[in-house]
Amino acid sequence: MQTALIEWAAGNGRDLPWRRTRDPWAVLVSELMLQQTQVARVVPRYTAFMERFPTADSCAAAPVGEVVRRWAGLGYNRRAVNLHRTAVAIAEAGQFPDALEGLLALPGVGPYTARAVLAFAFERDVAVLDVNARRAVSRLAGKPATQAVADALVPPGRGWGWNQAVLDLGATVCTGSMPACDRCPVAACCVWRREGGPDPAVPAKRQSAFEGSDRQGRGRLVDALRLGPVALGDVPSACGWPDDPARADRAAASLVADGLAVRANDELRLP
Repeated sequence: MQTALIEWAAGNGRDLPWRRTRDPWAVLVSELMLQQTQVARVVPRYTAFMERFPTADSCAAAPVGEVVRRWAGLGYNRRAVNLHRTAVAIAEAGQFPDALEGLLALPGVGPYTARAVLAFAFERDVAVLDVNARRAVSRLAGKPATQAVADALVPPGRGWGWNQAVLDLGATVCTGSMPACDRCPVAACCVWRREGGPDPAVPAKRQSAFEGSDRQGRGRLVDALRLGPVALGDVPSACGWPDDPARADRAAASLVADGLAVRANDELRLP
């Protein structure tokens, strides 16, 4: 099963720019961009971002506001602030951590991202479980995929190729509501397909509605700040809530608290 899936991915896997490198900084940037963001949106922004910030040192040397500007179109702007903080931590340490504990100590880096860097930059034999991979592994194993279950499936010495193959399988074949079992290279090994019964894959959590949300207002305000400072009196309009200044003030305060904006001279601007 392991060999069949890796060989299938060699001919059917997605050609993505971050798969052409083992640079841990480039891998980290791609993983943070891919969180809750579609691959098609990430590719051009990843390429442009890496041209401007090819190393952690170059990112650390720039103002955080410039990193936020370069994050335009990706959403969840706190990730840009955390990435800058991580770049500063790496630059100060003088090296990129290559162990799970060190990676988890970086700002905004959780268990998934840390394992992704270990697998895709350092080629360690650890499983990388995003929503798509967890679904595919759960069906193959016939039970909800824990980290231990997924780790046990990684063939020794082939962590990079295996994880890329599982991610591609989950994203393109073993999809949520209508898996294409007739195109699956490991269908004969799939416990769920063979035994039937309830789908062992845990359904992905639905995001709360974006339209009309505080997140939408915050995003509009950050987009306005990318163009230049915003007078405090113009914040409600920038948020899209001209008749709700109290809500806009809360949004502005939350941006300041998250390190995405600063108040100065009766205006709001990027840090």
